[in-house]
Amino acid sequence: MFLHASPNQASSPSLRGSTKLEASSHFVSKKAAPFASTASHLFESRVPLCYVSEVAKFLLLLRGLIILLFSAVFIADLGNILSQTGWVARGILLLLAIFSIVSWAMILQKIGMFGRVRRQSDQFLRIFRATKGVANPQALASAGSPFSSVYAAGYRELLSQVGTGNPQPTQKLKSLQAVTASMQVASAEEVRRVEKGMSWLATTGSTTPFIGLFGTVWGIIDAFSGLGNAGAASLRAVAPGISEALITTAAGLFVAIPAVIFYNQFLQNIRDLAQRLDTFALEVGAQIEKTFT
Repeated sequence: MFLHASPNQASSPSLRGSTKLEASSHFVSKKAAPFASTASHLFESRVPLCYVSEVAKFLLLLRGLIILLFSAVFIADLGNILSQTGWVARGILLLLAIFSIVSWAMILQKIGMFGRVRRQSDQFLRIFRATKGVANPQALASAGSPFSSVYAAGYRELLSQVGTGNPQPTQKLKSLQAVTASMQVASAEEVRRVEKGMSWLATTGSTTPFIGLFGTVWGIIDAFSGLGNAGAASLRAVAPGISEALITTAAGLFVAIPAVIFYNQFLQNIRDLAQRLDTFALEVGAQIEKTFT
């Protein structure tokens, strides 16, 4: 005789546990559904661009206010320090200020000049290489470019040899070396022109640290003098001299570092320009030799 179990009795404990787990998970998912929908709504929604621009403007304004605040604090502290310095330190700071003003004027002038030379030279070389043969310099643009001056010098020597206002390929060139020499002289003259003012930057970068060092030595001497006059070791006695020493040292470095950095950069620009002018002179010489020989 076989016993038949009912469906409720036949269910195993594992089956009952899985049923409870599914029910609990369904209950949890029902409770978490509103939160999930809210999160998905937040992620899917986009912030309007006007709000982003307003936040960016606010951040820029905040940054400007912070910079202004720090600048005001620094200037106030610097004025307080300067009021405690002696006449020697003030004279040194005035001399360093003159060096700084002139060197920065030179730096800004050189930056504008090299940018202008680069634009004019690129334009001249583009037009020159697009022109076939040896063209008249007046027909080429960018008259202020160093390449234009070098090309004009070679063209003048070519005209002096062929003896006509419009050289023709049928005419023979007498001396290519003379044309090349004329362009090399013009190239050296252009390099000397762009080198003007570089000696001032070199002088500023090499001498202003020692001028600041002189102020440092003088400040230390003043500090020991104040210590001797006070008759006792105290911070109040040595503070003015130490402040003079530190501020003149910082001012000397502040003047020298930009001058050295821009001097090296400008020197590299001059070397690149000189190399390009020499290469251009060889290019023009080869074009003249191919056309008139």
